[in-house]
Amino acid sequence: TVAIVTKPGAASRRPEVDAVADALARHLNVERMSGAGTVDGGDVMHVGSTLYVGRTPRSTDAGILELASLAAPHGVTVRPVRVDGCLHYKSGASYLGRDTVLANPAWVDIAELDGLRVIEVDPGEPWAANTVVVGDTVVLSEAFPRTVARLEAEGFPVVTLDISEFQ
Repeated sequence: TVAIVTKPGAASRRPEVDAVADALARHLNVERMSGAGTVDGGDVMHVGSTLYVGRTPRSTDAGILELASLAAPHGVTVRPVRVDGCLHYKSGASYLGRDTVLANPAWVDIAELDGLRVIEVDPGEPWAANTVVVGDTVVLSEAFPRTVARLEAEGFPVVTLDISEFQ
């Protein structure tokens, strides 16, 4: 198993890279991006053997190409995807498991998710796609009750949290 350590697009995030790489190296083989391009972790959505990587100011085409070259020997494909209206791809699309993505189609092109089932966030809750999945449970802000109802209707267990301080 390998961990590919990216080069964040925000210079302020780059000091974190060595500490994370050192921690991962105790458990995994670590490979690092070393070129001029950048890829932010928030732009990478892992689905099976595919990494969907958002093209953003923080994840450049050169970085995405380098990530693809590092991932390919491990049987992992990189698919660049469009992002419009949010800072990171995973603010607009989150993998939930069971070949399903929760997405805001105003921010990400859901047509690029061919082969995956898409549950769209409620249009009045554009930030609801920014989730965390623990096991098979979706963790979501309690500020998005209509999107929670959509997920529960599709059989996903959901835990909501009050994260209003962060929002």
